[in-house]
Amino acid sequence: MTIRNYQDLEVWQKAMDLVEDCYRLTMGFPDNEIYGLSSQLQRSAVSVPANIAEGRERGRTKEFLHHLSIAYGSLAELETHILIARRLNYVDEETLRQLMDRVAEIGRMLNGLRGSLGHKTRSLIPSP
Repeated sequence: MTIRNYQDLEVWQKAMDLVEDCYRLTMGFPDNEIYGLSSQLQRSAVSVPANIAEGRERGRTKEFLHHLSIAYGSLAELETHILIARRLNYVDEETLRQLMDRVAEIGRMLNGLRGSLGHKTRSLIPSP
């Protein structure tokens, strides 16, 4: 499969699905968390696919790798927010397990993509 843009990347698609799940999750949080944990969890979730997209569309491998590293950091931040939500009993064990599995999968995909890009140089955007 040819990767024409960031939307073709499976890791971006899975990260977008995770964003939706995180927004649905935070809808059940207490109102007093709207500017606290809810906002932080949503922000870190959104940062993952946003950085994948930005890095891919910049067109240079070095910049893509940089943004993939930021996405990976945001994923770790998201994982921490989810674990905090569990400690506060905002998330049940089954939901926690499902989210952690998805976070781990996206993390593996980001690492795999970073590894494969380490062997490439120059431009990511194909010539017309």
